[in-house]
Amino acid sequence: MSSHLLEHESRQSGLLHDADQHVELSQGFYARHGKRALDMVSSALGLTVLSPVFVFVSCCIRLTSDGPALYRQVRFGKDGREFRILKFRSMVANISDKGPGITVSGDQRVTTLGRFLRRYKIDELPQLWNVLRGDMSLVGPRPELPVYVVDYTPEQRAVLSARPGITDPATLAYRHEEEVLAGHENPEQFYRTQILPDKLTRNLAYLRKISLRSDLRIICETIASLFLNSDGSREGRRF
Repeated sequence: MSSHLLEHESRQSGLLHDADQHVELSQGFYARHGKRALDMVSSALGLTVLSPVFVFVSCCIRLTSDGPALYRQVRFGKDGREFRILKFRSMVANISDKGPGITVSGDQRVTTLGRFLRRYKIDELPQLWNVLRGDMSLVGPRPELPVYVVDYTPEQRAVLSARPGITDPATLAYRHEEEVLAGHENPEQFYRTQILPDKLTRNLAYLRKISLRSDLRIICETIASLFLNSDGSREGRRF
């Protein structure tokens, strides 16, 4: 399936039309109603409390490198529909879309400040706006680039039935991903064939058993992991 066709189908009816309908996802009250309520309250509170941080980080980015403070990129979200994910820019402007869709340890596209922002996930904070808008959730499968979604199997496309998240079980499992990828001759191929399928398996398992307890645990473990990684390694990501 070409990227052009994928985009056309996404606009018309989403990508779930050929998803495996035998994949049973959680239909409990929290998954259907409570999760969105938690997202709205938490993101609104977070945006308000962290507004000084947003201003400070934006100024630092503008002062240390050319280009805008925010970076926008098309991802696929709930029902396979396009949205623009927001991040603080951590890479050199105008070249982040050139080269592989993943980053590895030592990627020269990442700025000095960007390394710090990425290490502590500060670059992800603008996604609280995506959460408030309804594009994303606090916890859910990380949204992938279209170039990866086109290769999803029907079963894997079931992850598109839920809002993507800022963090998820795969984020915790692969928090050292950048260094793992750097150790392979073809990081892009290794990501496609080994890491991404495992991430999707983990996220499908999460979607089958969504609960308030699991979401709070994932959020707490994600925050704790930022400070426990004394070596500075972190999850590999799409820009």
